[in-house]
Amino acid sequence: MPQPDAPVPDFVLDLTSPAFVADPYPQLARLREAAATFWQQDRLFVTRYDDIARVLKDSRSFGRAISPLSRDELPVQDPRRAAFDAFNSNHLLDSEPPKHTRLRSLVGLAFTPRRVEGLRARIGDIVAGVAAGLDGQESFDLVSGYAEPLPVTVIAELLGVPEEDRTLLRPWSAAIVRLYEVDPPDEVVQQAEQAVIEFSALLRRLLAQRRAKPQDDLLTALAGAEEAGERLSEQELIDTCILLLNAGHEASVNGLSAGVLNLWRSGQWREVARAARAGAPEEYFRTVVEEMLRHDTPLPLFERWVLQDTEVAGVPLSRGQKVALLYASGNRDPQKFDSPDELRLTRTPNPHLTFGLGIHYCLGAPLARLELSSSLRALALAFPRLEVEEFAYSGGFVIRGLERLTVRVS
Repeated sequence: MPQPDAPVPDFVLDLTSPAFVADPYPQLARLREAAATFWQQDRLFVTRYDDIARVLKDSRSFGRAISPLSRDELPVQDPRRAAFDAFNSNHLLDSEPPKHTRLRSLVGLAFTPRRVEGLRARIGDIVAGVAAGLDGQESFDLVSGYAEPLPVTVIAELLGVPEEDRTLLRPWSAAIVRLYEVDPPDEVVQQAEQAVIEFSALLRRLLAQRRAKPQDDLLTALAGAEEAGERLSEQELIDTCILLLNAGHEASVNGLSAGVLNLWRSGQWREVARAARAGAPEEYFRTVVEEMLRHDTPLPLFERWVLQDTEVAGVPLSRGQKVALLYASGNRDPQKFDSPDELRLTRTPNPHLTFGLGIHYCLGAPLARLELSSSLRALALAFPRLEVEEFAYSGGFVIRGLERLTVRVS
C-alpha cells in the first residue's frame, strides 16, 4: 500500500539533536498541534494521546514482535547482533500472544505483588543508607551517587546476584539499552552484543547453582514457575532477567533524576521536602512520582509493527509497516491533561502512558513506583535545600536520561 502524503511534509524530527534531547517538549507541542501523525524513515509517528492509546490497546493490529509476520516480511537480520536479537525474541516486551500470554503468566507466578511488597523495608534501608553515605558532601552527582545504586541493588538482590558481580550490572544495562536508539553506530552494537553475552553467561551459572540448591530469590522462583505443565525455557528465563534489569533500571534512574531536576526548576523541591519532614503519607509521594513520570517521560518513544492492514488517525497502514508512538508527546496532550506543561504535584487522575497500556503494560511498574517514591522521600528528608549546579543529558531520545546532575546540598 503506498504511503499517503505526509501530514507535515517538511517536518523532520531529529532524534539525535542534543538540543531536542535536552528539551523535546516545545517541538513536540508544535508537531502535535499541527498533525496527529507524520511519516519519517518509513515509520508513521503518532503524536496524540488518544491515537497512541488506541494503538497500545489493539494487540490484533499492532505488536511489539515481528514473529507474527511471515519469513518474507521479516527485516534482514544483522549477524553482528545475533545474541541481542535472540534476547529480544524470548522476553515479554517483544513477544505477542499466544507466546506473550504464556510468558506473562509464568513470570507473574514468580514476580508477584507480594514479592514486590516484601521489598518495601529493604528498599527503605537501601535509600537511607545511600543518602547517609552522601551526608557531609557539599555537592555530588545525583545520577551516579544516588539514583543508580538503588535499582541495581534491588534487581541484584531479587535475582540473588553475588556482591562481587553486582558492579557489572549497570554497565551491562547501559550498553544494552543504547541499541534501542535510532541507527546506533557499530561500537554501540558491539558493546550491546557483548553485554548480552556476558550477562547471559552469569545468569546461566547462577541458574545452575539454584537448580542444585534453591534459594528464596526471584531466579529460583522463575525456574520453578509452572502452569498447566508449562515452564520457562532456560533461554526465556535468562532473557526475562535481562529485561527486568534493563527496563526497571532505566525507568527508575531516569525518572528520579529528571523528576528532581524538574521539581527544582519549577521551584517545588522545597515543597516536597516540607511534606517529607511533616510526615506526609506514602500516597502523597506516589502522586508526585506519577506526575514526574508524566511530565518528563523517561522512555519517550516506543515502536509497534503493523500486524494487519489498518489505520491510525485516518492514515492507512499495511501489514509489515511500523508506527512510532511518541509517549512524551501524548503525556503532554492538552486534550487529555489540563495545563499539561505544568508540573502539578497533586494531579489526579493521572492516566499517563509511561508504563504503556494493554497487554504490554509494564509488569515491573509496581516495583518502579515503590523505588521512586521511597527514593524521593529519602532524598527530600536528607537534602531539603538541594540546588542544581549543572546537568547534561546522555544524548539519546528513545532511552532519554541525564548523564549527570550535579547538586549542591550545603
